[in-house]
Amino acid sequence: MNIDRMEFIAWMERIMDRFDILSEHITDIQKKRNNIDGEELLDNQDLLQMLKISNRSLQRYRSTGKLPYYTISGKIYYKLSDVHQFIRDSFNAPRQNLKPTNDNTCQLKSLCE
Repeated sequence: MNIDRMEFIAWMERIMDRFDILSEHITDIQKKRNNIDGEELLDNQDLLQMLKISNRSLQRYRSTGKLPYYTISGKIYYKLSDVHQFIRDSFNAPRQNLKPTNDNTCQLKSLCE
């Protein structure tokens, strides 16, 4: 079968247009699947990479109730807003410098005992 160059280019353009349509469709499906009530859902792998923690640490946060999670079809998901709240709650209060008072006692008794 022989085709001329122009016909071949037209076929390739149609194929590329179909690939673009399929790519957009796949992207739309992924966005819908990973959202609930308009909020992004993260899976375990996303969270492990984001927080740079071990799988066991993530399991501990779930078990202790520090990090809310949702199970959908046997897979665990986390709402992005819950993850942000977990991060805010996990920040330590800034440490105050301990300066001895005039009578050489510590200003923060709980830290000096």
